[in-house]
Amino acid sequence: MNLKSIFYLHRSDRKVIFLLLLFVAGCVGIILLVGNQTKTTSDVKNDSLSHQKSVAFAHKAPLPEVVTAEGNHLFTFDPNTATAEQLQQLGLAPYQVRNIMKYRTKGGVYRSPMDFARVYGLTRKQYRTLEPYITIGDDYQPASTLASVQAYIAQKEANKQAAHAAYEAYKAQNTYQPYKGYERDTLRYPVKLRAGEHVNLVTADTTQLKKIPGIGSGWARAILNYGKRLGGYVAVGQLQEIEGFPEEALPYFSIANPKTEKINLNTASLSQLRRHPYMNFYRAKAVCDYRRLKGKLTTLSQLHLLKEFTPDVIERLRPYVEF
Repeated sequence: MNLKSIFYLHRSDRKVIFLLLLFVAGCVGIILLVGNQTKTTSDVKNDSLSHQKSVAFAHKAPLPEVVTAEGNHLFTFDPNTATAEQLQQLGLAPYQVRNIMKYRTKGGVYRSPMDFARVYGLTRKQYRTLEPYITIGDDYQPASTLASVQAYIAQKEANKQAAHAAYEAYKAQNTYQPYKGYERDTLRYPVKLRAGEHVNLVTADTTQLKKIPGIGSGWARAILNYGKRLGGYVAVGQLQEIEGFPEEALPYFSIANPKTEKINLNTASLSQLRRHPYMNFYRAKAVCDYRRLKGKLTTLSQLHLLKEFTPDVIERLRPYVEF
């Protein structure tokens, strides 16, 4: 037997193999063609839905520029890209502009006009005035507005509802045995809040805090400990003073009926003063020296000439001191 006889095939066998190869090639071609068409259609739908979601803030019609009675210039601006000079022209105080720039430098993003309302020190009057002029660029819109992400969330919700329906059906048929596959330890693994839900930072405990996405036992303890050191929270933005705090958790917090423990600047000792997060040794010593040289304090404005007490520091201290 030679090598040629080993690889020799009859004519009928060659026809069968040829037809089989044609069939496989045709199937592969159909799969590739249908897959490309499906991907193209899906991309077009996703782009269209994403555009509709972002149109609310990204394509707001610009308002005409206005000069207020106070001399402020009002014009359409994006808080994610506006310069410090433009923000000051809008009437924002220097310390507010510094807070905005610091927030952006750390990677913070304003995804809606409501996010801008969290600027530390921003008053209701300022926000009502500026809100019509705030526009958010498309690049800064939440990724959750993408159609593909919303479809994924909707699918997860549908799966959850289907599992709940199966659980209810199982309970109806088996009243004496628990459905082990559906139970959840809500003490160790609490159900997280959905978008739009909030926790009151003034009264929250560790159990409530751990319901916030991105907040576990460690961050919950850090939030409560810092609030205790402050004497109570008065603004959600104070959480950013905790080193490394996850900024994506901020939208889930709110402030309602804030209450603070106040320090008496005329009777507190140097060690008591310096323990507050907004004070330090030098500021505490400056207060003690002022009391010794000029007598009791009656207002924080008396400290504005001291280099340790900038306008920003004075405003932050205001809710926590008394005389």
